[in-house]
Amino acid sequence: MATETTGTPEQARRTAAGSDSVSWWRGAVTYQLYIRSFADGNGDGLGDLAGIRSRLGYLAGLGVDAIWVNPWYPSPQADGGYDVADYRDIYPPFGSLDDAVALIEDAHRLGLRVLLDIVPNHTSDEHPWFVAALAAGPGSPQRARYLFRPGRGEDGSLPPNDWRAVFGGPAWDRVSEPDGSPGEWYLHLFDPKQPDLDWTNPQVREEFCDILRFWFDRGADGFRIDVAHGLVKQDGLPDLGTDTEHVLTPPDRTDHPHWDRPEVHDIYRQWRALADSYHPPRVFVAEAWVASPERLAAYLRPDELHTAFDFDFLRAPWSAPDLRRAAEASLEAHESVGAPVMWTLSNHDITRHVSRLGRAHIGGPVELFRKRSGPVDVELGRRRARALLLLELALPGGVYLYQGEELGLEEVQDLPEELLQDPTWERSGHTERGRDGCRVPLPWTTSGPSLGFGAAAPWLPQPQAWSQLSVAAQERDPSSMLNLYKQALGLRRRLPALGAGSGRDVTWLDLGDDVAGFSREPGFVCVVNTGSTPVPLPRGRLVLASNTAVRDQLPPDTAAWLTTS
Repeated sequence: MATETTGTPEQARRTAAGSDSVSWWRGAVTYQLYIRSFADGNGDGLGDLAGIRSRLGYLAGLGVDAIWVNPWYPSPQADGGYDVADYRDIYPPFGSLDDAVALIEDAHRLGLRVLLDIVPNHTSDEHPWFVAALAAGPGSPQRARYLFRPGRGEDGSLPPNDWRAVFGGPAWDRVSEPDGSPGEWYLHLFDPKQPDLDWTNPQVREEFCDILRFWFDRGADGFRIDVAHGLVKQDGLPDLGTDTEHVLTPPDRTDHPHWDRPEVHDIYRQWRALADSYHPPRVFVAEAWVASPERLAAYLRPDELHTAFDFDFLRAPWSAPDLRRAAEASLEAHESVGAPVMWTLSNHDITRHVSRLGRAHIGGPVELFRKRSGPVDVELGRRRARALLLLELALPGGVYLYQGEELGLEEVQDLPEELLQDPTWERSGHTERGRDGCRVPLPWTTSGPSLGFGAAAPWLPQPQAWSQLSVAAQERDPSSMLNLYKQALGLRRRLPALGAGSGRDVTWLDLGDDVAGFSREPGFVCVVNTGSTPVPLPRGRLVLASNTAVRDQLPPDTAAWLTTS
């Protein structure tokens, strides 16, 4: 095993992540903070910046290199903050602009980079630009920042085309003009309170470059880009010819009229040049749901974005051949443009992977977002989640963790309907419960009205059983999920074979149909048994297993790391 890194914890973290170089992001482990559900600092039941600041030591102790903070801007909260009313300030219940700058400074002192969230496809309908557009009327410069169009039919009472909104229903709403008459329609690919911007308008492009500068100047190390495959719409806004839409389902065509348009790459070339003008350069990670790893790699050419979440790997079924195929395809596509893969298993938009892995799989890619969830074997899901963590952390590239996964939290499927806040619930006519089940506040202690989340009951109720999954409970248990994460992240930092790299650094091993295994130099092997019977461990010294009862046989639903030198 490699020699322990010396010096302060901050120095160790920066050395391990390569964060003193411009390429720190190639192997970093980043922790996603869904603000309203991480920690409540002021006791109002809603997570906030004070809560995050109070728990930064926990994140540094966990062993991550960076944090990604979900949108913290002023917002009516129609879509959990992804409906932004002001991109240069902070939502008051979360704190102030001074609090945000202090959080960034606190994180930097602990050796943690800070990525923010930018929402460029749409604004809130309460954004000053959209308010001005409604007041100005048809043909005005104010409306030209958005996608207003006359309706179809003799009286204009039909939507301009057949596009559907991601959250359900038509993607168009009709406005009343300043004189009170029925007027134009505006596009909203998500909620009606999220009007889409027109990215052919130079004012839109200039505005977002200025927003990026605003936060870079205040210390932000980069941005996660929401709906990065959106933004540009095909000229003429042609009909799509389908009555369904979902952002979590990659388009099955390469000429889609509003997803993954080729013109979007010009925007990101401009953003990359801006990020590179800073010292050290700032970085981007894209949320881009596209048709293939090759399409994703196009966003990561050397003059475009640095990284993008790999969603193909998290959709792979629990089967060694499927996991290997997904990993190989992603590594090959990313290597073609010299970019690292960003592996991830969960986020604030999809069913927590403990629950996904605990369901029976019925062919095809794993469903990330279900109308009606099937039965879940949570303990099976946790065993598989432990194993998949070791596979993910052993692959070359970076990793994104979603808050609470280190505790083994499952999707909460029985939230009271009256508490559901995701716009999908209403827009789907109460047929899809939406994403609230993966956004339930974290448990920090074994008791109290919010299990240590704050001083009051949280905005969504936590299952009482989560008291035994709390940070306090798991810190006392050497075999807990939390301690597995700490051990694995510590080893990942110390073992020279792990971290940044490419597909060329991986040699896949032939260990049978139920085992995914590979080696990396110097002297490292990772194996995962997805079958139903134990298999022999390859030769080497066991340094970590996802479950503790591992000797010379690897049990089902278990992974192991070994050294061979």
